[in-house]
Amino acid sequence: MNAATALHTAKSSLARQFTGPGGAARVAAALVLLGTVCSQHPNQAFNRVAKLDSFSALFPNWRFFAPNPAQHDYQFHYRTLDTAGETSPWRPVDVIAGRKPYQIAWFPGRRPEKAVFDLGTEVLHFLDKGFAAATRTPAYRILCDFLRTEIGREGLPDVKGFQFTLLRTAGYDDAEEPEIVFVSPYTPMRPVTAAA
Repeated sequence: MNAATALHTAKSSLARQFTGPGGAARVAAALVLLGTVCSQHPNQAFNRVAKLDSFSALFPNWRFFAPNPAQHDYQFHYRTLDTAGETSPWRPVDVIAGRKPYQIAWFPGRRPEKAVFDLGTEVLHFLDKGFAAATRTPAYRILCDFLRTEIGREGLPDVKGFQFTLLRTAGYDDAEEPEIVFVSPYTPMRPVTAAA
């Protein structure tokens, strides 16, 4: 068998894979596989392939933590101010629940802790423009509403406002001291509307 015959046999074999019954499905699967591989490539030029998938449904992205993995956790603490002018001690916002074995496969309850992390990160992006700019962000307003709900759930009497702080911690590593990222101004329990 010469090289020309071998090449012709290979071409016809490849053509049979993508024609006939089921050929369209095989072509589609090959394109999805190729798009998925391209979406994982660290070179930014390959991001054009991922942009073709506007709903992020066809090409999964397994670069979830890359290129900048999270190296710290964020924790919120708050204290309340009552009508007598007394402030409470700082309390942590506890969103991390104990883990159960079944949560390896299914753990929708982890979303609140991820949301708190993401909100803290979002506020941090605006701190270089000043804290006044950060307080106007949707993330900051969501945090304030979340804390109002948490304080209301505790049923603390005569609370007229609160203050919160964001700490950057090393997670389970107790050797590193937490770092205060910011401390919010006093926030009333009842949101101040623009008309007021």
